[in-house]
Amino acid sequence: MDHQKINVFVWDMDETLVLLKSLITGTYAKAFNGSKDVQKGIEIGKTWENQILRICDDHFFYEQIESCNKPYVDAMREYDDGLDLTDYDFANDGFVGAAFDDDDNKRKLAYRHRLIAHKYKKGLRSVFGEKMIKSWDNLYEVTDDFTDKWLSSARACVADCASGNKDSSPLVDSTSSTTQNVNIIVTSGSLIPSLVKCLLFRLDDLISYENVYSSWEVGKYQCFSLIKERFNGPNVQFCAIGDGWEECEAAENMQWPFVQIDPGPVSTSHRFPGLTVETLGHYIGVVYGESDDDDDDDDE
Repeated sequence: MDHQKINVFVWDMDETLVLLKSLITGTYAKAFNGSKDVQKGIEIGKTWENQILRICDDHFFYEQIESCNKPYVDAMREYDDGLDLTDYDFANDGFVGAAFDDDDNKRKLAYRHRLIAHKYKKGLRSVFGEKMIKSWDNLYEVTDDFTDKWLSSARACVADCASGNKDSSPLVDSTSSTTQNVNIIVTSGSLIPSLVKCLLFRLDDLISYENVYSSWEVGKYQCFSLIKERFNGPNVQFCAIGDGWEECEAAENMQWPFVQIDPGPVSTSHRFPGLTVETLGHYIGVVYGESDDDDDDDDE
């Protein structure tokens, strides 16, 4: 296990894996100089926004805990006493959000986080009927078509990173079967809506709830530092991917490779479709070097 190689891919969400804000504002469609219907893009974006907020409030306690944003779901685990929540009355337990920061209130927040994690692991189909799921599937397909397969190709790239790609050294050490690839999201949005986005945009089977971080309160650099502390080791390589200056600056401070995503229409490998595991591998290779095989041979 000491020689296991770990590649940690740290993804931004909005305007990287998911196009949403640029749809709502119309900037995505406007960049295509008339070839895309700006109003249609705005309507698609607002439909997503309404659906996300409704699910957050109705099923993920967002209205109660919006003021209690944490950088990750398990941040409150130390306050969770393991109480059976089967018949727990969340509506009348006296939780007051961020108004009081005592241990009792933290315990009640921890209960909510635990249930949120449970729902995330179970998936949307455990909460909603097939009719609702079908409407979201249709919205996903309409959005994917409008954005020239941005959503599905971004998901495919994350899936390739999750499984590893044998043809794209240096992501996979050809001499070892113990290479592990990990996908993490660090979003500037608040935590609960970001988890719901993962569910709706079909990322939850590739990125576990433990690997979704919100920089809303603490900033990207602090989130990157938490991730480095969690995975740090001599055989760990990190790569950050995003569209914004904050994650770029944080990656530079961490001395990680950074891949700048461009959501514009210009043909480039730094967008979706276009970005591949092989491209990420080249960025990692520049910072961390290629395979250590030659060094290993010298040591023998």
